[in-house]
Amino acid sequence: MSTHSTEPYRPVFTGETRDRLEALGTKYPTRQALLLPALWAIQEERGWVSPEAITEVAEFLQVTPAYVRGVVTFYTMYHTHPVGRHFIQVCTTSPCNICGAEGVVEAFLEHTGCLDLGATSPDGRFTVIEVECLGACAFVTPVLINDDFIESVTAESVPALLARYP
Repeated sequence: MSTHSTEPYRPVFTGETRDRLEALGTKYPTRQALLLPALWAIQEERGWVSPEAITEVAEFLQVTPAYVRGVVTFYTMYHTHPVGRHFIQVCTTSPCNICGAEGVVEAFLEHTGCLDLGATSPDGRFTVIEVECLGACAFVTPVLINDDFIESVTAESVPALLARYP
């Protein structure tokens, strides 16, 4: 996963990644419709969508950088800054908050070493954020760590859960 660097930007849309997107493009009515898959490709490769990546996506899709930036900043699933190796999303919608989500968030912040929501731990392993809803109100408090959906997380279960993510 990339962080801020003095190295020049290396394009992502080359070789296999470009071929995959071009093939996917045959299933869409316009090139612009590839925007979300293109952003996912950038984020999978780099871990976040940098200003340089926004320019690359815009050029590849023949849209303006402002259009791409608007989409990147609209959706919370795209990272506009480097994040930890393990991206932790804690649902804090009303049902989860009533059932202890605030304590779960505090436990994640404490046990990861992240000082604030959205900050990355000093070792680069974790970033913790609150999200509005993970769609699992029957299993409060749900948490998403990278692509792993975990139900019924409590403040007490956080240390054991984090041990699974070196």
